[in-house]
Amino acid sequence: MGAMTAPAIPAPRAPGAGDSVRVPSPGHAGFSRRFVLAVSTGSVLNPINSSIIAVALVAIGHTFGAGAAATTWLISALYLATAIGQPAMGWLAPSLGVLVVARVILGLGTSAAYPAAMAMVRAQARRLRTDPPGSVLGALAVAGQVTMAVGPPLGGLLIALGGWRLTMAINIPLAAVGAGFALAWLPADEPARLRLRAFDLPGAALFAATLTALLLFLMNLRTHPWWLLGVAAVLAATLTWRERAAHSPFIDVRMLASNRALVATYLRFGVTMLVTYCFIYGWTLWLEQAAGKSVATAGLLMMPSFAAAAGVAALASRSRRIWPPLAIGAAMLAVGSVSLFVLGSRSPLWILALVSIVFGIQNGLSVVTNQAAMYAQAPRGQTGAAAGLLRTFMYLGAIASAGITGVAFGARATDAGLHQLAVILTVASAVVLAAIFADRGLRRSVQRPRGD
Repeated sequence: MGAMTAPAIPAPRAPGAGDSVRVPSPGHAGFSRRFVLAVSTGSVLNPINSSIIAVALVAIGHTFGAGAAATTWLISALYLATAIGQPAMGWLAPSLGVLVVARVILGLGTSAAYPAAMAMVRAQARRLRTDPPGSVLGALAVAGQVTMAVGPPLGGLLIALGGWRLTMAINIPLAAVGAGFALAWLPADEPARLRLRAFDLPGAALFAATLTALLLFLMNLRTHPWWLLGVAAVLAATLTWRERAAHSPFIDVRMLASNRALVATYLRFGVTMLVTYCFIYGWTLWLEQAAGKSVATAGLLMMPSFAAAAGVAALASRSRRIWPPLAIGAAMLAVGSVSLFVLGSRSPLWILALVSIVFGIQNGLSVVTNQAAMYAQAPRGQTGAAAGLLRTFMYLGAIASAGITGVAFGARATDAGLHQLAVILTVASAVVLAAIFADRGLRRSVQRPRGD
């Protein structure tokens, strides 16, 4: 891991009745492999739920007699909850509506892990008086990519074994493993009071209302509900006014106003993930409905994308520079978007696999580099909140992708719908690429934290 890696600690024994859980001291934990594994495991719950639902949408639609535009609510419900829950936290369904509610609860439950992991990395670096190795931050990104790679084929297998409901139950063992690792291998927190009175409840409520109005607008784009966009704008303005005056704001708008580099990273990442999630969900729907691929085949065709993302992310995390891999990732995003124009329902498997890999390469590069930029640009005392906002913008992109996919496909995915989607993605990726090349400050000053 590097010079600052602490000695390995003994493997934990499963606690028995009456036992107390022994937590390693902060200094003993260091940035060991067990520390990295523990902080990474919890953060994989959200990515695997993001990817595993992709191959389940058609099966769920058949169960409830719903088309593509309706089942995409299963995407947005999770992401709305996580977009709200990330900053705040630094199985069976009789109807589609109840299943959407379950996804909201699931999103809230998985929203704490990533910002908490980033905050723990920052706190551990402060205790050890050193910057964290780049491999530690890279591990968080790689863990998400690896689990997203496992999600589609695992979803196909679970659907074949017991139906789409099993894709929801996968969270139980994953959560149990993550909790066990955290209890056994993460250092104890420093003594602190949980100041509930300081929690900005009005700010959190306004933030949730703003995102909900925006979600409703994006999920109904075919009917052009512009009044919902106006409501979202008014709520956003009220939120900004409220947070500027708050003593302990839910969203630190003053910090954001003075940190344009961080805001640029948020916006860039949000648009990048909009394109990425349009590919993940739109392409999977097209594979099953237009190209006539089975759930298992669709899952396997997604695997090269996430496998490539994981491998590229591992390599990119070793670089101290951010701009070169970020620019390459944006270029690959544009290439992948344009490549959708040449696809048709009779396209050979090797072309489908190649397109999957191109999107995977850009995803691996984009996630690692934008995460590293956020870490470098965020104020040291606000890493957890800043990391939560990075994921919030990621999920805003995902929410927008659900609405755009619904507009492009309507009730069923077709070749024409895929090509319409390609137009939108090409324009969006071109905007990202142009913004990266125009940002001289990003090219000149942003570097990875040192410590390897």
